[in-house]
Amino acid sequence: MRLKRFLLRYYPPGIILEYVQSDTLKTKSIDLLDLKPESDVDAILDEIVSKEPLVTPNRTPQVRQLIQRLQEKIGLNDDHKFYLFKALRAHILPLTNVAFNKSGSSFITGSYDRTCKVWDTASGEELHTLEGHRNVVYAIAFNNPYGDKIATGSFDKTCKLWSSDTGQCYHTFRGHTSEIVCLAFNPQSTILATGSMDTTAKLWDIESGDEISTLAGHSAEIISLSFNTTGDRIITGSFDHTVSVWDVHSGRRIHTLIGHRGEISSAMFNYDCSLIVTGSMDKSCKIWDASSGKCVGTLGGHEDEILDVVFDFTGQYIASASADSTARVYNAVTHKCIAKLEGHEGEISKITFNPQGSKILTASSDKTARLWDPITGKCLQTLEGHTDEIFSCAFNYEGSIIITGSKDNSCRIWR
Repeated sequence: MRLKRFLLRYYPPGIILEYVQSDTLKTKSIDLLDLKPESDVDAILDEIVSKEPLVTPNRTPQVRQLIQRLQEKIGLNDDHKFYLFKALRAHILPLTNVAFNKSGSSFITGSYDRTCKVWDTASGEELHTLEGHRNVVYAIAFNNPYGDKIATGSFDKTCKLWSSDTGQCYHTFRGHTSEIVCLAFNPQSTILATGSMDTTAKLWDIESGDEISTLAGHSAEIISLSFNTTGDRIITGSFDHTVSVWDVHSGRRIHTLIGHRGEISSAMFNYDCSLIVTGSMDKSCKIWDASSGKCVGTLGGHEDEILDVVFDFTGQYIASASADSTARVYNAVTHKCIAKLEGHEGEISKITFNPQGSKILTASSDKTARLWDPITGKCLQTLEGHTDEIFSCAFNYEGSIIITGSKDNSCRIWR
């Protein structure tokens, strides 16, 4: 094994090692999820050297520098106020979803008008209209971190793969017998997963356009799916009250997470793939051990359905959004509720942490999005201007730009 170079990963904090093994370029990561500005660099360095043979003594000064750069980034004061940069009359019918590419240079919007549009973030100009679906374009995604492809899942039962540069359609994936409502790329961008109201999920080969496998076993609609960070597992959340964990390579079901008493609305792995969090219409979230499939905690407190639940980038905190118009922040280890985010006057359908973990963004049916301090629960800012409910919102990778998508047919860029 020969080390070629180090790459810095800011969110979550870590160092990527690029190395050559038997003439093949490979990467592995040193995760520093607990890194703080005040962490002891020498102690971290000693641990890295003892565990990682690629980091030889002559490389330690470089690694020390990288750790210090990560600490500087973490320590930056984050009191940025967002202002409306552009309001885009994006579609002739309501939007369904919005998503950024990794760099944040462009973003996409899906709509009931059967199209997906690609936008330039800096200018607000429309770059492409992806046309061809015969019904609502509901689920959309870039193949981040690459960002050269876009997937669109539609109520017309098909999914399409597009070039984000030219807008050309590479493949139309056919096989589902009902609406496609969720999709995701694996981290390597070799597989696309689609989840459907037909109770199945399917895995597709991005290069060839062929179906790799059908994940069958749920007894009701699949409305949420998510790969883990390594890409060897995928979870599906269903209206049958369960979440299934599948082996991506074989298409085999490994675990069924049973315990919720209502439809699943959201399911996600944490960054190191050790935990899964699920949100349900039964008003609770549950935390599961990903390797055993056992429930290790229940997060209560909400008075109505959970509509979204997420981990922060490091996997140390969980945020839940509810139809009771509040959001909550929990410690992922102790399961204690740290903060209650109160102020919205309608249900919160979407919640997300900024990459730094220092802010939470919520989208609500009260026509506003809000920014919150996840530790104190204080509302830092209200983003006003939409004239109908907001049901999609996203940060770019740097956490410096926000997009919101609304039922008022528009999206807004805040920076």
